[in-house]
Amino acid sequence: MANKTPIIVIDRETGEPFEETVLGEKWIRWAYQDSRSRFLERILFRSPCISELVGKWYDSSFSKGKIDAVIEELSIDVDEFAQPKESYRSFNEFFTRQLKPDARPFSTNPELLVSPADGRVLVFPTLDEDTFAPVKGHPFGIRKMLPGHADRFANGALAIVRLCPADYHRYHFPCAGNITEYRSIAGALHSVNPIALVSGPDVFGDNKRSYTLIDTDHAGTLCFMEIGAFGVGGIVNTRCAGHVEKMDEKGYFKFGGSTVVLLFEPNRIRFCEDLVTNSRTGRETLVKVGQPLATAIVPGS
Repeated sequence: MANKTPIIVIDRETGEPFEETVLGEKWIRWAYQDSRSRFLERILFRSPCISELVGKWYDSSFSKGKIDAVIEELSIDVDEFAQPKESYRSFNEFFTRQLKPDARPFSTNPELLVSPADGRVLVFPTLDEDTFAPVKGHPFGIRKMLPGHADRFANGALAIVRLCPADYHRYHFPCAGNITEYRSIAGALHSVNPIALVSGPDVFGDNKRSYTLIDTDHAGTLCFMEIGAFGVGGIVNTRCAGHVEKMDEKGYFKFGGSTVVLLFEPNRIRFCEDLVTNSRTGRETLVKVGQPLATAIVPGS
């Protein structure tokens, strides 16, 4: 019998908990919680072929009819859209939509780092050497997730921003800095939903992902990583080199639940207290891109 425990998230703006609506929930629970589905799980999530086919369909005009149904089911605010919903020629055009310029305000304080995306945030103020545990009993390691660079982030801080189909799927730089390295890593395409995480796949170390190292002006070197997931037609990074400013667009995810991970060196940032408090109890916080995430620690302060 599948575990029906709901996913409870804290709305940052109200401070109130709510139950997350999971698009395709019964299929996710069946794939990861039903022992009879193990063979199908390997076909669907460990090979990119199915996700590539799904992505092609969502890029086609045949998928346009799904837009209104998803907007209604997930209560998406159409008033934020930069373009009217009728202008989208495919579901992926809708999914990767841009927002009006004033839809995501942010502070220009250079020492304040902001959320890189709309999503559900978990923070880990101090890693246990190289491990973190977003779900009870299932630790993950940054050495597998970030080969070749994990040592500099050991005992550092980590933030996970989990995007759902209801969210704005473009992501932005949390602060100013200079990009020093960019790399893509091939991998599986497991769901990043907590339903899947609690069942054991290492989505952070096994999934398709990209990472960018950024020398920031106030918070040392940070690693900005995008994690692919089932149904994601692509991780599209539009800024991979040069100097960037806070809230410059970095890229976008095509269809599918996706995740951004930020890694910080030890003693370089201090996460916002509400995020720390909620994360300590295992609760994600619903945050919008541009809202405060952390403050840089000024040496000697």
